[in-house]
Amino acid sequence: MTDVWLAIIALAVAVMATIQVGAIVLGLRLARRVDQLTTEIERDVKPLIRNLTELTAEASRAATLATQQVERVDRLFGDLVVSVERTMNVAAQLVGGPAKNGFALFSAARAAFSAFRDLRESSRRRQSSYKSAPDDEESLFIG
Repeated sequence: MTDVWLAIIALAVAVMATIQVGAIVLGLRLARRVDQLTTEIERDVKPLIRNLTELTAEASRAATLATQQVERVDRLFGDLVVSVERTMNVAAQLVGGPAKNGFALFSAARAAFSAFRDLRESSRRRQSSYKSAPDDEESLFIG
């Protein structure tokens, strides 16, 4: 009966050894698969990370350029406003100065015409007063 027990023990040890060898083989296969999967993920993810890094750098550069363009446009519009104000001031001086001078000339011409009219009217009054004076004297003449 000891031989039977020894045979059972030997069979149990052989089964356990087979299971352990199978587990080791499966473990090695699993480790190899995990290693392959890790390698594939690294191979696939590295370009994504590199592209993402490049994309982030490009976005940062684009934001910097956009900021510079906005600052340039702001300066351009500021300069444009100053130029328009200067132009308007110069135009006002160019138009306002001659307009003032033209108005002064117009006022002077009007004053001259008024003076000539007043002179003419006063000369007519004097002439009519000379003509009316003899009539007044005739009415006073007893004859």
